[in-house]
Amino acid sequence: MMDFPCRTIGISHMAYQTWFAFFVAACVIAVSPGSGAVLSMSHGLNYGVRRTSATILGLEIALVVILLIAGAGVGSLLLASEAAFNTIKVLGAVYLIYLGFSQWRAPVTVQQDVDATQGASRAATVRGQAWWQRCMTGFLTNVTNPKGIVFMVAVLPQFIDNDRPLWLQLLVLAVTMVAVDLVVMHGYAFAASRLQRFFRNQRAMKAQNRFFGGVLMLVGAGLFFFKRSAH
Repeated sequence: MMDFPCRTIGISHMAYQTWFAFFVAACVIAVSPGSGAVLSMSHGLNYGVRRTSATILGLEIALVVILLIAGAGVGSLLLASEAAFNTIKVLGAVYLIYLGFSQWRAPVTVQQDVDATQGASRAATVRGQAWWQRCMTGFLTNVTNPKGIVFMVAVLPQFIDNDRPLWLQLLVLAVTMVAVDLVVMHGYAFAASRLQRFFRNQRAMKAQNRFFGGVLMLVGAGLFFFKRSAH
């Protein structure tokens, strides 16, 4: 009679261990450099942390979409289909290259009649985007990344207990991953925003645009060589 409570406690303990393992994995994934991190740093430097929150919102919406796709099994179908996988890969690569090229050649205008304390904010306004544009940029950057889908399909099942409700588990995992990614992406944006005072003149801002634009194009080009697993 005493065995049942012990086993119940054991199941709860294992569920906590599973969640903690996923939390650690989510931290590693979020911190790892990728297109989302590059975009967060680029927008953090251009717009500051507060305005970059719209970009990060788009990244997180896409992250949830990818997690739900993987959890629902659609991700497995995408990986099983060579054509579907290659289509997503090419779309993601082309979009990142387009995004990087656009930033590389983005015009930079600095108002000479503003004082030093307003220079960075005025420059950000000149080359700014509406919040929904930043949000959409973040969304498209993550949702067209085949690496995210491959990771979710390969790793997510390891944290799913078939004896528990699937959608409740997906909700917990989604909240965990989004919370971690929100903190990390805002950290990247904050770190980059601290450098704004060094990018108040036209030459420095152009160099910054070309650096992040070049990195995004390199990440996009790298996706062409990304292959799905052999399974």
